[in-house]
Amino acid sequence: MTACTKTEPQLGKSSVKRVVAAMTLEEKAMLVVGTGMFFEMPALPDSVLAAFPRREEPEVDSAYQAMLDKIRKLVPGAAGRTVEISRLGIPTMVVADGPAGLRISPNRNDDPNTYYCTAFPIATLLASSWDVELVHKVGEAMGNEVLEYGADVILGPGMNINRNPLCGRNFEYYSEDPLITGKMAAAMVNGIQSQGVGTSVKHFAANNQETNRNIVNTIVSERALREIYLEGFRIVVEEAQPWTVMSSYNKINGPYASESYDLLTKILREDWGFQGYVVTDWGGGSDAVAQMRAGNDLLMPGQVRQSEEIIKAVQEGTLDEGVLDQNVERILNIILKTPRFKGYAYSDKPDLAAHAEVARQAGVEGMVLLKNRQGALPLEENIKSIAAFGNTSYEIITGGTGSGDVNEAYSVSLVQGLENGGFSVDESLQNEYMNYMREARANQPRRRSFFRGPDPIPEMEIKSNTVRKLADIADVALITIGRNSGEGSDRSAEPGDFYLTDTEKSLIQAVSQEFQSKGKKAIVVLNIGGVIEVASWRDFPDAILLAWQPGQETGNAIVDVIRGKVNPSGKLTSTFPISYDDVPSAENFPGIETPDTTVRQSREGQQRPFRRRILDAEVVYEEDIYVGYRYYNTFNVPVAYEFGYGLSYTQFEYGNIQVSSAEFDDQLTVSVDITNAGTLPGREVVQVYLSTPAEKLDKPAEELIAFGKTGLLGAGESQTMSFTINQGDLASYDEASSSWIAEAGTYEIKIGASSKDIRQTAEFNLGEELIVKKVNKVLVPEREIDKMHP
Repeated sequence: MTACTKTEPQLGKSSVKRVVAAMTLEEKAMLVVGTGMFFEMPALPDSVLAAFPRREEPEVDSAYQAMLDKIRKLVPGAAGRTVEISRLGIPTMVVADGPAGLRISPNRNDDPNTYYCTAFPIATLLASSWDVELVHKVGEAMGNEVLEYGADVILGPGMNINRNPLCGRNFEYYSEDPLITGKMAAAMVNGIQSQGVGTSVKHFAANNQETNRNIVNTIVSERALREIYLEGFRIVVEEAQPWTVMSSYNKINGPYASESYDLLTKILREDWGFQGYVVTDWGGGSDAVAQMRAGNDLLMPGQVRQSEEIIKAVQEGTLDEGVLDQNVERILNIILKTPRFKGYAYSDKPDLAAHAEVARQAGVEGMVLLKNRQGALPLEENIKSIAAFGNTSYEIITGGTGSGDVNEAYSVSLVQGLENGGFSVDESLQNEYMNYMREARANQPRRRSFFRGPDPIPEMEIKSNTVRKLADIADVALITIGRNSGEGSDRSAEPGDFYLTDTEKSLIQAVSQEFQSKGKKAIVVLNIGGVIEVASWRDFPDAILLAWQPGQETGNAIVDVIRGKVNPSGKLTSTFPISYDDVPSAENFPGIETPDTTVRQSREGQQRPFRRRILDAEVVYEEDIYVGYRYYNTFNVPVAYEFGYGLSYTQFEYGNIQVSSAEFDDQLTVSVDITNAGTLPGREVVQVYLSTPAEKLDKPAEELIAFGKTGLLGAGESQTMSFTINQGDLASYDEASSSWIAEAGTYEIKIGASSKDIRQTAEFNLGEELIVKKVNKVLVPEREIDKMHP
C-alpha cells in the first residue's frame, strides 16, 4: 500500500479499465477477496464452522496488516469489507447484514454512544401485505440506516422460495410463489437503493434448506429451476438491478452455485442482463479460481490463501488474467456508486423514531386474520381486562435468529402493547408465567451462538381452577403461540415445532371452552416465522390472528389490529397444509446424506467412528414445478388455509370483469370492480390467476400472474383495479427448445380473494403458439428425475 503519485490513475478520475491496468496482480487478487469477519463474531456451531476451512494462513506484510486494522474499525459488526488500495484511490467497501434491518454492533469500544438499528418485520410478513408500495417504504427506511451508519451494501433481501415449510430461514423469504417473491424483492431493492446504497439479493439459487446447506447438491429440472427457483431473481434483476447478487452455498445439478458459469454468467448476465458483481455467501464454494472463472467476483469473508491461489493460477496460465480483470472491474464499478467513495459524511444518527413508525405500519399491514367467528374481532370498546395465556405472551418473538437478526434499541412486548392500547393484563397470571420462565431459563444450559437463540421453554401447564377463575374476572382470553427458527438449521415436523404440543392444544381448548361458557371470547395470536399445523385445534378459539414476527413494534402492531385501529388486510403467501404429510416435498426434504464412517482409535485404545461429519448430500426436487398452491390446487389436496387467504373486518364484492380483447396479440388488459360491502373501512388484495392450455406441457391448475391492493375503501365505496397481461404471463418453459412458449388455445383469467376463492372469470384465445424468449440451455440435471405429473 504505497502513497499515490501524480502519474498513477485514480478511481473516478480515470476510467475503470485504466485503473485495472495499473493494478498489480497481487492487488487484483486482494480486491476480489474480502477481509473477513471472524474477529467480531460470537461462537459458531460446528455445523457452521465446517463451511470455513481452517487452513494455516500465510503471513501478511506490515502494510497490508495496517490497512486491515484501519478498515476493520469502520462500522463495527459489519459482515465484511473489501481491501483499500490507496495509491489508486480505491476505498474499502463495507457490507453488512441483513434482511430485517441493518445488523451492526450497537456498542463500540471507548464510545458511550449507541448504534442501534430498526428491527423491521420479517420478509414473510411484508409479503403478506401484498403491498409493494409499503415494502418500498420499508426499504427506504432501511436504506437510510445503511447510509447514515456508514455501510455501503446491505446483504439482503433474501428471496428463496418456500419449497418446504420446515426450512429454517423461511421467515427471511417472501413466498412459495416466484411472482410475489420477485415483486416484493424488487420493491425492497428499489427502496433501499433509492438512498444511494446497495443491496445483495440472496441466495442465488435453489437454496431452500439449511440442512447440509454448504455441500448439498440440489438436483432439479431445467423447467422447475427456471419457472420456480430463478424467476423471482429474474424479476428483481430486470425491475431493480440490485448492485450485487449473493451466490448460495449449495450445488446445483453438480457444481457449486458460486462455481457455476452456467448460473452466474449464462443465466444471470447473458439471459437477464445483470450489471453488478456477484459475491459468495460467507465461506461458500471450494475453489477460488473456479469461482473467478464462473463470474463470482468477490469471495467472502476472504482468506489470504485464496488470493495466493488466484495469483498462482494466473502465473501458471490456468486462469486468464483477463477474467480476473473483469472480476475486478465489476467490483470497482460498484465501489464508484458507494457513499464512501463519494465522501458522504454519514451522521451515525438515523431517525430511528420515524423508522419505528414505518415498522409498526408494516407490521399491521402484513398480519393475516385466519378466523373470526361471529365478529370476535375487533374487540369492543367495553373490553378492558385481558387474561394473557401462553409463554410467548410474555416473551414475544420479534424476528428470527442468525444473520437475519437485528440489534434494536427496544422491542414492544405484547403486555406493553396491550397496556399502551388501554387494556389491563391480569397480574396474577402474568406473575405466574414470569416466575415459571425465569426458573426455566435459569436451569437451561448457557449457549452462546451467532445462529441460534435459547431453546424454547415448554409451554406452562395451567390448572383448570386457574382458568375458571380468570374466565370469571377477565373480559377476554388471549392465547399466544410462538415459534422461532433461524440460520444454520431447519425446523422439525414434530410437536413443539410444526405441530403444537399436547400442552399447547390443551391450553387452547381449555381456555376457549371456559371463556366461551361465560359468554366471552378466546383469541389465538400466532407469533411465528413460518407455517405450522392449525387444522387440529382451529375450531376451539373464536378468532385466530396470524401476527407473524412484526419486528420491534410487535406488541403495538398486534394491539392495533385486535382493537380495530387498523382493519387487517394481509393474505397468505404460503399455504397452510392440513398435515405435513400433505406437503409435496415432504418425502424428499432435506434429502439424503453420506456420513463419514472413518474409524479412529481413541486414547483409551477403543475403535469408534469419526465424529459426525457429512461428506456429501443431495436433495432431489421430484415435485418439480408443483410447489405450494400449484400442487394443492392441481391435485385437489385439501388444505387448512389456501394461498392468498385472509379475512377482513368487512366484506368485499367483485364485479364487472372486463377484458380488452377476446384475442391475445401482444398484450391485453383486464379490469374488475371491487366494492366494500361491509360497514367498516378496509383494503382488499385482488389476485389474478391464469389457467393455460396444457397440450404440449403439463401445467398447474392456475398460476398467479398479477396482484394489486385497493386503497382504503369506506362502506359502499368501489375501486376499479386494472391489470396488464403480457406475453411472458402466458409462457411456460419448454426444455426441449430452451424457450419460454405460450401454447395456442383458450386461456382463463381468474380473479379472486384467494387461489381458491375465485370471484370473476373471463377467457381469451391465443391463435397460434408463441415463442416468447429463447434462452441458454444450461444446468441440465446429471440424471433423470422421477418428476411429479398430474
